[in-house]
Amino acid sequence: MAGDLNCEDKGDFEHFMIKEIFAGPKALRQTLNGRIKDNKIIFSGLNFEIKNINKIFIAGCGTAYHAGLVGRKAIEELTGLQVEIDLASEFAYRRVLWQAGDLLIVISQSGETADTLAALYKAKQAGIPVLAILNVPGSTMARWADAVIYTQAGPEISIASTKVYLTQLMALYLLALYLAQERGTLSEAELNTYIKSITTIDQKVEKALALQPTVKEIAGYYRDTDNAFFLGRGYDYPVAMEGALKLKETSYVHAEAYAAGELKHGSIALLNGDVLVIGLVSQDALAEKTMSNIDEIKSRGAQTIVICKESLQKYCQEYEKVIIIPDTEPWLAPLVTVVPLQLFAYYMAVFRGTEVDNPRHLTKAVTVE
Repeated sequence: MAGDLNCEDKGDFEHFMIKEIFAGPKALRQTLNGRIKDNKIIFSGLNFEIKNINKIFIAGCGTAYHAGLVGRKAIEELTGLQVEIDLASEFAYRRVLWQAGDLLIVISQSGETADTLAALYKAKQAGIPVLAILNVPGSTMARWADAVIYTQAGPEISIASTKVYLTQLMALYLLALYLAQERGTLSEAELNTYIKSITTIDQKVEKALALQPTVKEIAGYYRDTDNAFFLGRGYDYPVAMEGALKLKETSYVHAEAYAAGELKHGSIALLNGDVLVIGLVSQDALAEKTMSNIDEIKSRGAQTIVICKESLQKYCQEYEKVIIIPDTEPWLAPLVTVVPLQLFAYYMAVFRGTEVDNPRHLTKAVTVE
């Protein structure tokens, strides 16, 4: 694997998970390295005709699936291409109506995920090209895929993925921009603006990491919580899904994610004073609607934490537990918004006394379907 981290040394950190959370900005820079030159996105070895792609399928599991959800939105918005995404374990056994011009993107940290391999084999049998986004050269997916985009996260020891998730997002963003560049769906000026934003995003992730003391304090306050909901709209929704997964797997708290507008369609019946709700507010065009949903939740007596972008603070002023993240373009917000969620999951696990780096029943690479 790429990177120069010593995978047997936690350094000054108590756990690998927190070390890897703080390694996120470096991992992003490594994944970005060499992929931009003269304000152009550079990808070599993509062995299919970009301009002939008509539809993209994405398959992944867990954190990789959540990254794919963000990637779908970015690709659709920047290129106009139709994108479908499935959990790999379901995609492998559905009847896919393949057509000429289709492309399958598989996402995996290890390149050995059994369900995602099954999806890859399905596409290969149908003669459909496969692009893999991976962190491990030489893996099975790397050998079978027609092309590979390697994330440069370096070794990730903690089972709960953090920095690899960031680099999967970075790879998908770069791919979306590359597709837009090659297909001419963005003007040169628009492309330059997007590239400028993505090349400085590591600095905003650094600022989000500086929120560690605030997040630790809030986690300590809610350490005895047994049920949590995560809410978001637009790009915030898949990040809410990732936040819920991190809390579940590290601290064993029952956590679910909802599109913010969906909670009232039944699940709001579960709310009471013992339920914690974490709302994400980073999407300018959706902030007012999201806060309307969170206000409704608060009125039902649930405990609330709001993670709010700096420029949207006016929507969050009435809430006591607010985490203010740096201003970020809405399409790149997942790279920043997820950081306090990773920190929250980590400190909840520490306060609850779980095995942070090796949660029960979990393995780093799921090699059995």
